[in-house]
Order: sequence, then structure tokens, then C-alpha cells
Amino acid sequence: MDYGTRCGICSVYLPYIMQMRSSAPSDSAGSMASPRVQIQAVVTERHRMGECPVWEEATGQLVYVDIHAQTVCRWGPHSTKVQAVHLGHRVGCVALRGQDKGGYVVAAGTCLGFLDWDSEQVQWVAQLDRQKPHNRFNDGKVDPAGRFVAGTMPEPLAPGVWEPAQGSLYSLQGNHSVLRLADRLGIPNGLDWSTDQRTFYHVDSLDYAVHAYDYDVQAGTIGNRRLLFQLPPGRAMPDGLCVDSVGTLWVACIDGGKIIRLDPQTGSCLCTVDLPVTRVTSCCFGGPDYSDLYVTSAADGLSQEQLQREPQAGHVFKVSGLGVRGRPCFPFLG
Repeated sequence: MDYGTRCGICSVYLPYIMQMRSSAPSDSAGSMASPRVQIQAVVTERHRMGECPVWEEATGQLVYVDIHAQTVCRWGPHSTKVQAVHLGHRVGCVALRGQDKGGYVVAAGTCLGFLDWDSEQVQWVAQLDRQKPHNRFNDGKVDPAGRFVAGTMPEPLAPGVWEPAQGSLYSLQGNHSVLRLADRLGIPNGLDWSTDQRTFYHVDSLDYAVHAYDYDVQAGTIGNRRLLFQLPPGRAMPDGLCVDSVGTLWVACIDGGKIIRLDPQTGSCLCTVDLPVTRVTSCCFGGPDYSDLYVTSAADGLSQEQLQREPQAGHVFKVSGLGVRGRPCFPFLG
């Protein structure tokens, strides 16, 4: 059965059930040997490039961006409508800000700033990569000490073609100064930290690779880069990622139609969750107990024929029944 048939009835809140493909008889979580996974399209607006989902526990809502629509979006499980704020620049990522400040920290164009949701105004605090006019911010996340870490990437020279070694990784400090953590990257993408906060995981999509670094949480610096997982060059690029409560990685594979779960100790793929769309972009855990995996996707980059075959392209999905929970996101403290 192809996905078009499987998902033809899966409109707004009607789920389908599938078996998750496992690469091993069991894994370290102990409860995921053969779960029945439920996948539900919860946001059925067609986003051009949905990305960077973040669960906002205080409001019980999912916050994410549509890069090409230049919007920050917000949706709640009991809502029928997506709220959106237009920023006027391609917005690569969004993260929570401490409750004493409120709002969100955003990376748009080559700038970092703070978004006040009610006024829809942004206070810009930093501009990076001034010498690279064709760069923009891509993915980002807040570290365990409250710093906002985000990467810049080049715009494509042609569809699927990027100039190499143009990306950098930056860290916005609580005093609004910026530290560059790495340069000469391809397409800096998904990022997160190990449960003991000693390891930083980072995707370089242009290398089809997930890397691990030693992380000094007090200084906010990285070192000792090593390869954790290599995807074969081709269609499926690693994109956004998140780490669950037992320390394994969930990596979205754009143009691969799947999320893969990685064991950071062995560098092996534990299992694969197939989605009903090709352009799977990112994921995060959320819900009242963080047992649901929210997955964003994109419609841009698909032909009209492909869009007809994938009516849910650009939707946001909820994956339940994985047998593992996520962790609350850290807020930016500044």
C-alpha cells in the first residue's frame, strides 16, 4: 500500500497506525521492541518550509517557523487555527525565552532578536556574517545554560547546490554578545545536547553527517569533533534533530520521508519511523508528558505532480506510541 492510499483518509485528526521499522530486536529504552506507532496530521495548513518545532509547556502549544513564508507559527492541540507572525525575513529558527522576559528568541536573515508575540515586534540585538550577503540563519536551539546556539548557511546557487564551507555556528550569550563556535561548515542544521550536558550533537546536512562534540556547559564552547552517523550521499539529507529522555537522537531526513533514531554510544540506527510525506524537516517531543513526537514538513521543492501524490506535504504531524519521552526545552536566559 502506498502512502497516497494509506493517508487518503487522514485529513485533520483521523490517524493511521503503522509499525515502526526496527534495526535491532530491542534498544536501550527497553519498551520499544515492536510498538504500534500512530501518526496524525494535526496541522493541515500547507507550510512552504515548516521547521524548528518547540513545545511551549507554559501554554501547551507548539511553536515553529515557516522559513520561506517568513513566519513564526503557534498552534495548540485544542485550536483549529494556526497563529502566525510575519517577520519580513526568512526565519530559520525560534526558541523560548525565560518567563521573566517572555516571548521568543528568533534568528532571521542574518540577525538575532527577541520577538514579542502580542505586539508582533522584534528587538534585533545582533547581525552576523556581514561579509556573506547570501547567507542566512538556519536551525538553532537553547543550550542547558540558557545560551541560544544557531547556525548560518548559504542560500543555494541552484536547486540542490550550495557553496561549501560557508556556514558558521554562533552562540548568543545572556548579555547579548555573540561567540562563534565553528566556521567553514556546509549547512549547519539540527542540534541538541546529551542528557549529561557533556556532548553537543550537530548535523551538517551538506556532509550528510551527524557529529558529536565535547561540550563545556560553563564556557559554552565545543571541541573534539567526531562523526556519530553518516548517511549515504543522495536524496535523504539529515535535517533537524532532538534528544529524548534516555539520550538517543531522533533525526529528520528531508527527501527521505522518515525519522531515524540513533544510539549515540554505538552510532547505530535503532529504528526508522516512516512519514506520509517526503520532505520531513525536523522534530521535537511535546504534549503534557512529552510522549508525542511533533514532526514538521515542507511543500517547497516538490513538483505539482509530487504535491498531488503527497496531499499532506507541509503539514505538521504528531507521532504517538513510541514508548519513550522527550525533555522540556531550555529557555534563553537573557
